[in-house]
Amino acid sequence: MIKQQTFQLIDDLKATCQTYGMGNDGNEYKIITQVFLYKFLNDKFGYELKNAHSSFAAKIRNAEKWETAYAELSPNERQLLLMAVSPDVPKLQPEHLIASLWNQQAKGDFDVIFDATMTDIAEKNIDIFSTQTSANTKIPLFESLTNFVTDTAQRAPFARALVDRLAKFSFEEAFAEHFDFFSAIFEYLIKDYNTAGGGKYAEYYTPHAIATIMARLLVGDNPDLHSVECYDPSAGTGTLLMALAHQIGEDRCTIFSQDISQRSNKMLKLNLILNNLVASLDNAIQGDTLVAPYHKSVDGQSLKTFDFVVSNPPFKMDFSDTRETIAAMPARFWAGVPGIPAKKKESMAIYTCFIQHVINSLKKTGKGAIVIPTGFVTAKSGVEKKILQKIVDDRIVFGCVSMPSNVFANTGTNVSVLFFDNSRQNDKVILIDASKMGEDYQENGLKKHRITPEEINTIVSTFRNKEEKDEFSVAVTYEAIKEKGYSLSAGQYFDVKIEYVDITEEEFNANLAAHKTSLKEKFEESRKLEEEIMKQLDLLKFGGKE
Repeated sequence: MIKQQTFQLIDDLKATCQTYGMGNDGNEYKIITQVFLYKFLNDKFGYELKNAHSSFAAKIRNAEKWETAYAELSPNERQLLLMAVSPDVPKLQPEHLIASLWNQQAKGDFDVIFDATMTDIAEKNIDIFSTQTSANTKIPLFESLTNFVTDTAQRAPFARALVDRLAKFSFEEAFAEHFDFFSAIFEYLIKDYNTAGGGKYAEYYTPHAIATIMARLLVGDNPDLHSVECYDPSAGTGTLLMALAHQIGEDRCTIFSQDISQRSNKMLKLNLILNNLVASLDNAIQGDTLVAPYHKSVDGQSLKTFDFVVSNPPFKMDFSDTRETIAAMPARFWAGVPGIPAKKKESMAIYTCFIQHVINSLKKTGKGAIVIPTGFVTAKSGVEKKILQKIVDDRIVFGCVSMPSNVFANTGTNVSVLFFDNSRQNDKVILIDASKMGEDYQENGLKKHRITPEEINTIVSTFRNKEEKDEFSVAVTYEAIKEKGYSLSAGQYFDVKIEYVDITEEEFNANLAAHKTSLKEKFEESRKLEEEIMKQLDLLKFGGKE
């Protein structure tokens, strides 16, 4: 019930934007995500007040309207109560609450009041509830929104319409839900905005099934882990990191990320808050990872290394503006940096730089996984071949899973996932060809493809056990991979099967005679066709006259 009600709230907010001329507008995602987050935090704040370890909590809990009871506290009482509230929610004053906005809707400058409320919340909570750029500029939680309505006379009605939508819904029932619920809500929330064009790097959304496979294969199902550090250098909206954190336990890991896209950064911030990872907000950086990696070791010079690193980077794009800067760091990019094509600059294989960065960011016992175009696994030259040789010769790669076509909505490229283990203790590499898996389904009139939960379990169990299954998986030694020219394509290691059938001499002669007859008939058909063609050519040559 609460999931459908939440979906309806999102639909209602989008409908409001459309009514006021911002349907599919470039700024619509800012309004939808920030208003949704404001409502979530408003309700979460009330929930925390009611359950705080404070003598004032009972008054809030037993009140007909908790907002009124909170406002009636003295400033000192309110401060004592706030001290007992979880740091995972912003500290709100009575004037910050949706109930307060509801009571002020009759005022003519309501748009100004609405914007001022949200920006004041952001300013008063900026130390915790902000993200920052690689240049150390803090990005606040909220910004003014009604200015996106170009008709100034419609700004106040627009703000009233938003508050009206928010006041009719409560998140309280949702706070008992966990990762699967909020991942579904997040996917629904951003589905219309999760496309290319939001920044220099397109937001390559990773399907939930792929993120789950990566997390389960890196972490395991029953990890005894504590104080784990996870990193994504091309974080996008954070799908991979959320799956990883859930697999480890949100309270047992810290998230680090970087992405160049402003749009992605705003959505990542929302994702962290929804998944109880507020403490990691300060580690979510907006900036160019390849040119200026933000996360450094204690010496401030070398890259910080992590327990788990995941990435779904852009595959190809024009990064000619920064190519020379990146190439001037040979220690980081040990296999080299792709050159600039003369005609198609947008075909520069930037993903090869991210592969190198992921490996550089692993602790000595760290594990990582990265999504790459499947063509990489059989590369014969260039930067790609140098990377393949390195990860095989040094025994860093320990698995590769080739995925079905069209599981990634934003790219028609066939993709695979490489798995790294920097402990380098594996004897064999598990290669899986899952390209024939998955099922087609319809969504919003579009045909899509997905891997089923049962298939996820098959991939995970096969990988972990290094099982060999006909036409699906094979476990090969590093030496065998070198002999195959460093190919990580499972199909190149499958046994070629020849089926033998015992037949009598009479059956053999009968089959041979049948083949001879068939060939004779085909030759006769070919001769007649040739004669007909020659006849038609003669007619054309002599103008149709015999």
